[in-house]
Amino acid sequence: MHTPLKIWLNYNLLYYLPYILLGWDSLFEGKAWEYVPERDQYYLHIFARKQPDLNMDNPVVRQEVKKIMRFWLSMGVDGFREDVITFISKHPDLPDGNPFIPIANGMPFYKDGPKIQEYLREFRDVCLEYGALQIGEAPMTTVETALLYITGKERTLDMMFHFDHMMADCFLTEYIQRDFNLVKLKSAFSKWQTRLLGKGWNALYLENHDHPRIISRYGDEKNFWRESGTALAACYLFQQGTPFIYQGQEIGMTNISLSSIDKYIDVSSKNNYNNFHTNWPKEKRLKRIRDSSRDSSRTPMQWNSNKYAGFSSVKPWFYINHNYKTVNVEAEEKDPDSILNFYKKCLAIRKENKGLIYGRYFEHFHFSKKLYVYTRRYKNERYLIIISFSGNDEKIKVPKGYDLNEMELLISNYKDTNSIDFYAGLRPYEVRVFKNK
Repeated sequence: MHTPLKIWLNYNLLYYLPYILLGWDSLFEGKAWEYVPERDQYYLHIFARKQPDLNMDNPVVRQEVKKIMRFWLSMGVDGFREDVITFISKHPDLPDGNPFIPIANGMPFYKDGPKIQEYLREFRDVCLEYGALQIGEAPMTTVETALLYITGKERTLDMMFHFDHMMADCFLTEYIQRDFNLVKLKSAFSKWQTRLLGKGWNALYLENHDHPRIISRYGDEKNFWRESGTALAACYLFQQGTPFIYQGQEIGMTNISLSSIDKYIDVSSKNNYNNFHTNWPKEKRLKRIRDSSRDSSRTPMQWNSNKYAGFSSVKPWFYINHNYKTVNVEAEEKDPDSILNFYKKCLAIRKENKGLIYGRYFEHFHFSKKLYVYTRRYKNERYLIIISFSGNDEKIKVPKGYDLNEMELLISNYKDTNSIDFYAGLRPYEVRVFKNK
């Protein structure tokens, strides 16, 4: 005797299966193929409906892209960050999607497509005319795939933004939340540091327009806002690669908390709220949006404590974070111990020490859930970076072969570090960076 579930699987699923197989899903909203009645045609949007994909197979389209590139390069820009650039070449037959891959069912047919290198090489030639930089953003890209783009004489990109280290508190997307896992973060950092060594160059970042604010995610904005903000800065600024700092990250901007989903703009946030966990209470659903929305990284820059945070004299396009009166550039420039000034000090140390640019990276105590300890070695220079990711005091761990009493302390995020025993325990989110004498 068939159960109701088996009957549904036997008949309803077979009925709907052809529809499921047809077309690809958009990563943001609905189906990727959008029908336009006025034209009696469909257009493709891998992301939002207002973002039609360009047909890069058309040489006229590529010529127009190169024309736009030359316009900006002639204006003096130094290069381009190319958004989801690895999605621009589609399978020529545009085959049906795989129904067993949720949301990204069409991805096998547009990620790292058949002519991606050919098209990127055309754009690369334009940049080489001006000596300009090309950085590709590539979601769900492995190190091995990245190396195909950023290595060799014929490389088509100089660096690549990957998402691996953005998954330390979630699964695939910030909307599917998990507790922050330091070991997972270290694994991602170390993988790219070691596998790109001598082959390619890392693009180092913690924030961009696609992710919520990093202190709200990996730090402790309530109890140790400054300490965790500076710890996060140190954890990536002293790695091998080129560091990128997103607007507001350097002053410790945090997630915005809005009272209604109607106040959010981000299409993916609205889609997640309206289509997932709809049986949850509204406040619980809204909290998940507050923790995951990309809108938190898109609030106006907080320059001072004036109205609209000094961003403009009129109401801007979006809400100002409520903490702008204390978290702003003007206030932090005056405070020698601010997050902003810590970033400045870290960058100055990087510039003054070649070993922090070119040195080889080694991670230590990988399975520690509280400490991130890594070293850099370059010729006769040795550096030791010790960072606590704990809200409590922690025992310090030092790799074999390193004696803190024989090393120079370059920077710490606590005032009185110079006057204490280097082997004394670490305080919450404490940073210590040493160099051999």
